Amino acid sequence: MKKFTAAIITAAVAAALAVPAMAADYTITLGHIQSEDDSWHQAALAFEEYVEEKSEGAIEVEVYPNSQLGSEIDMLTSILQQSGCDITYTGESMQTYQPDLGMLGMPYLIQSDEQMEAVLEGEIGDQFEQLMEDCGMKVLGYFTRGPRYITSNKKIESLADMKNLLIRTPQSPMTVAAFEATGAKPTPMALNEVFTSLQQGTIEAQENPMAFIESQSFYEVQKYLIKTAHLRSWVYIAMGKAQFDALPEDLQQVVLDGGKHAQEVEHELFLENEEKFTELLQEQGMEFVDVDVDEFAEAMVGGVLPTLTESQKAIYDEIAALKTEE
Repeated sequence: MKKFTAAIITAAVAAALAVPAMAADYTITLGHIQSEDDSWHQAALAFEEYVEEKSEGAIEVEVYPNSQLGSEIDMLTSILQQSGCDITYTGESMQTYQPDLGMLGMPYLIQSDEQMEAVLEGEIGDQFEQLMEDCGMKVLGYFTRGPRYITSNKKIESLADMKNLLIRTPQSPMTVAAFEATGAKPTPMALNEVFTSLQQGTIEAQENPMAFIESQSFYEVQKYLIKTAHLRSWVYIAMGKAQFDALPEDLQQVVLDGGKHAQEVEHELFLENEEKFTELLQEQGMEFVDVDVDEFAEAMVGGVLPTLTESQKAIYDEIAALKTEE
């Protein structure tokens, strides 16, 4: 019988350990604009864990928060050019590729969570997902967002106070048009530039849901939160269709299921967070200001409606018809 010396055994173990781990067959890169504390990032990590586990290591997911891969527009470009990013979160910014998707940014169109759910889970939601696919993006799920509010270092108590206000908006023509209609001077800007611009006084105000206001620490450079609730919307978990189609069918299903899992994780966190954001922001010294929402709605909707195309107006009418009684 052949005897194995300690040296031979040690060498054998060392050789075994030197064998590299099996590399994944596919790598999926997910980039987004939010911080590591945000529910969007927690959902990204849930997606990563789910997909890697369910694919049994065939897919590796790399997550890049905090605009590490650039602005939302940069990441969309990268996805469509298949040049580094495969998945991001996006909404009305997609109007760059399909104008009808700009309706996600139509002010005061969706008035309640129930109406939003009716949109997303109904025929209109299917239409939006098809528009996304026509642009080269596969929808894996969505995150609903709370109402958007204005934050400012100027106390805004009425529409008249908006005149000449230098306010950051996302790179969305519809949002720019809405704020121009209030008399403000909207400045489109990537989210990762906003804090410094507010700190330096380049802009006076910005608008976002409470989750963004808190996670981006805007309370450190903004005194007032103006309760306009001018937009309720959502973002899609969107993957490049070319990247999705390159996966085998069984792994496509894993990715789709991972998107739904991420959606569920994020929504649970969203509901928990919405209950505490008011208290957190007030503790940080922000003053909440109530305004006449009807006055803002009349100005914003009145400014945007005349600019809608025929197909956008048809979408507007469909969604408006789904308004529910509060």
